[in-house]
Amino acid sequence: MADAIQAKIEEQVKGNKIILYMKGTPSFPMCGFSAATIQVLDSYNVKYESVNVLDDPAIRDGVKRYSNWPTVPQLYINGEFVGGCDIVREMHAKGELEPLIRAVQA
Repeated sequence: MADAIQAKIEEQVKGNKIILYMKGTPSFPMCGFSAATIQVLDSYNVKYESVNVLDDPAIRDGVKRYSNWPTVPQLYINGEFVGGCDIVREMHAKGELEPLIRAVQA
């Protein structure tokens, strides 16, 4: 089962240029950290996929193992783990996130 979950996460991460594992949905985030990450992404007017980890405990636990990162939300761009809320906000503030996002839009 764990291997199947990891394979599913791998498929989601590799199959979407930008994907956010979060609590809730972009229109109804269920935690402040997910809401803050959505706010940053929305500031770029970028299309992204999201996965509500509250819908599937196996995905919620599996994505933490996949990234070796203990918390959600988790942002992936171009198949690479970017970080959680604090890292995303810090990269946004420093201007480091925009080039990653623009590169996958080209």
